[in-house]
Amino acid sequence: MHLEKRILITGGAGFLGSHLCDRLLAAGGDLVCVDNFFTGAKRNIAHLIGDKRFELVRHDVTFPLYVEVDEIYNFACPASPVHYQHDPVQTTKTSVHGAINMLGLAKRLRARILQASTSEVYGDPTVHPQREDYWGHVNPIGPRSCYDEGKRCAETLFFDYWRQTQLRIKVARIFNTYGPRMHPNDGRVVSNFIVQALLGRDITIYGDGGQTRSFCYVDDLVDGIVRLMGTADDVTGPVNIGNPAEFTIRELAEIVIGLVGSKSKIVSRPLPADDPRQRQPDISLARKMLDWTPHTPLEEGLVRTIAYFEALLKDEGVRAAIGGEI
Repeated sequence: MHLEKRILITGGAGFLGSHLCDRLLAAGGDLVCVDNFFTGAKRNIAHLIGDKRFELVRHDVTFPLYVEVDEIYNFACPASPVHYQHDPVQTTKTSVHGAINMLGLAKRLRARILQASTSEVYGDPTVHPQREDYWGHVNPIGPRSCYDEGKRCAETLFFDYWRQTQLRIKVARIFNTYGPRMHPNDGRVVSNFIVQALLGRDITIYGDGGQTRSFCYVDDLVDGIVRLMGTADDVTGPVNIGNPAEFTIRELAEIVIGLVGSKSKIVSRPLPADDPRQRQPDISLARKMLDWTPHTPLEEGLVRTIAYFEALLKDEGVRAAIGGEI
């Protein structure tokens, strides 16, 4: 595939956004990477600085942005509980005001726009696995709702713009994704377990560790996202993109300890409020509409992710920043 398009990626210096930048730049696109660096990191896109087809703009999407592009990937939003609960009002603003600003830009330019939504729109699901026609089971006033409801409202806005103005929209519901460039202090289970194991600390699980998650390697996820953007205009989504292979949190902890060769012990903490007991995507629609399925086995992806964190933890500044927080 070869692109000759000018593409805007909001949240482009984040974990997912930076991998998307790599993929689209390699395909020949001209990129405008926008990030306010709340959770994004310059190290994630440092290797792209200087490329004549890559432009970095420091900007907060809660304020309007005026650029000329053909496509927009809206990935701007803190995506881990540690980060999105740090400033929950700003998290909601990022999802809602950010969507309004990017949709307004897309409307003016008649550009195609993709929303990075989330499996969190399903909340603590009563249907398993989760299909796109399931409306979810979300607490609208809980500590996670700034993210859950912000993303749900963003989906509402996308589909209202589509119905009202015939805007060319795509909505991807992203399930748990992992890989190199995850933030070491984001509180997500994969990065937590790897950092704890590498540092020889106890591995903390919540409850009995019997809750399940489905982990998709970042390269597979990005492939699904790009395929969705490339579909015909009548394909709007939402489309689940994730790996349907389901693991308990305790299983994940044991796999990480084994791969690292760590002497870490598994210890239990109380379950956080509104923590989903089950999370597994039904990807039938992605298989049918995108001809997409993930290919990276969990252990293979974890080996690559562990190698990234091993290198990262050699940085004294990173180790100091992690401190006692993990």
